[in-house]
Amino acid sequence: MTTPTTRILTVLLALGLTTTPGHAAAQTDATKLTLASAVSRALAGGPDVTTARANLQKAQANLRAVRADPTSIITTLTQAEQDNAAAAVTLDGTKLNVAQTVIGQYLAAYEANGRIDLNSAQAALDRRNLQIAQARLAAKVATQLDVNRAQTSLNSDTQELADAQAQLPVLKSQLARSLGLPTGTALTLADPPAPPKLDASLATLQAGLEKRLPSLSQASNGLSLATLQVKLSDNDYTPTRTLEDARTAQANAQRGLDDAVKAAGTGVRDAYRAVQNAQEGVDIARQQRTNAQTTLSQARARLKAGTAAAVEVQQAEVQAQQTDFAVTQASDGLWKALAALGAASGVDVTGLAK
Repeated sequence: MTTPTTRILTVLLALGLTTTPGHAAAQTDATKLTLASAVSRALAGGPDVTTARANLQKAQANLRAVRADPTSIITTLTQAEQDNAAAAVTLDGTKLNVAQTVIGQYLAAYEANGRIDLNSAQAALDRRNLQIAQARLAAKVATQLDVNRAQTSLNSDTQELADAQAQLPVLKSQLARSLGLPTGTALTLADPPAPPKLDASLATLQAGLEKRLPSLSQASNGLSLATLQVKLSDNDYTPTRTLEDARTAQANAQRGLDDAVKAAGTGVRDAYRAVQNAQEGVDIARQQRTNAQTTLSQARARLKAGTAAAVEVQQAEVQAQQTDFAVTQASDGLWKALAALGAASGVDVTGLAK
């Protein structure tokens, strides 16, 4: 007799919909990311952005309620308007900060992968050098110290490889948390693209900071409210002391805003210089990679001509791989510098925090 459960299983098997628990988990947990998609995911559903977005919605609702209330006084309305504006600036600033965090975490995990490959190649070269040292010792053209040094080098690079392998899942787990992904999600990271060219001038990025940075926006709103209090107190029915206190508060708020703007401008300048330095670092790393590739080509030619040993080519290959990784690190450093400049200036110069 065919039961309903049997019929359901038969249909599922016919459609190819049944699967093993492990296979289902693999389908659920595996996530492929690019640098852009990682940032987009964090901005769309990351915890920090979600909170900031909810606060903005709350401020917007409060402003609508205050405006609709005919009994609302001007200070209450002004405060509600400022809270709404501040929440909007905070949301934008949070997006830039989250983008900076995710970019840094993505690149750290990506570099860990590259470091594993490089350390593996270095360990392979160390093993070959150890074999050569042992052979030379047997032929009595090397000492035990030479063997010991080769062994120490192998041990050191093997430990670095183990450290890199242990660090990779930790870095990926940190990235997954920032993206709001479940614990244990397996991440596959694509190669990051080349960083964009910085087109904005320093003067442009330093202008209007009080309208873009949450801390400066708050200070600017405080000054506006203090100025309003002076205006409301400057009459013949408010005690003179109240007016004096309001003017003192206004002067303090102005000084606080001026100091904050100056400090923020300095921060933008430093971040801008860091981007320029990072770009120079990329150029230098690329030049060194070109030199290493030339050395490798020469080593291979010498091997073919019989004037170099295979281990010399292997050494040149590892050196070339090292310069490749150095270019990756320099490029990642430029990405991080751009993200830091965006957070400092309130302007997205990475093109990712949209």
